[in-house]
Amino acid sequence: MELALYADFAVRLVNSEEPERGTDALTSVEAVRGLFGASTRAASLADESDLPRLRAVRTRLRGVFEAAAEGDEVRGIDLLNSLMIEYPVSPLVSGHDDLDEHGRPRWHMHLADNAPTATANYTAVACMGLAIHLTELGADRLGICQAAPCRNAYLDTSTNRSRRYCSDRCATRANVAAYRARKRQEALSAAATAQG
Repeated sequence: MELALYADFAVRLVNSEEPERGTDALTSVEAVRGLFGASTRAASLADESDLPRLRAVRTRLRGVFEAAAEGDEVRGIDLLNSLMIEYPVSPLVSGHDDLDEHGRPRWHMHLADNAPTATANYTAVACMGLAIHLTELGADRLGICQAAPCRNAYLDTSTNRSRRYCSDRCATRANVAAYRARKRQEALSAAATAQG
């Protein structure tokens, strides 16, 4: 199991809301289950009580990304640590029905399968993944999209720490807007020169 991949759980949860656009995809138990991806025991635990709890966690996780994006690593780490204290990981070794070529279980770690609620499971896994991402790559690898009005979170996995947008779509939109702004400025400068 690649524990760092669980950092994507944090991104998925944070990006389930677009505050600048007034959208929130976390509106049903099915939406909660959808956050987990493939059907899991934790997803089956989801009920109506998880909606407000996960929304509260989402706000706190957004704070981690925003603090990191603003260069305030200590605040970001403090926010993440408070979530990890509240939603601890309780790992279990599991083999499921996945057997190797000799008929033995392929043992692997599950981070929070014994959590009592879907929120507890999801949050523990998301925070642990984010903690691993932070400690291995640095807090400057967490970001908030710079393409207005998008405020989606992202994990920068680029080799040169250059990512500034959550997606290629936002990068293209920002580049096109910058190009058009330059062209407008050039046209205004040319018109001023012609008049003057």
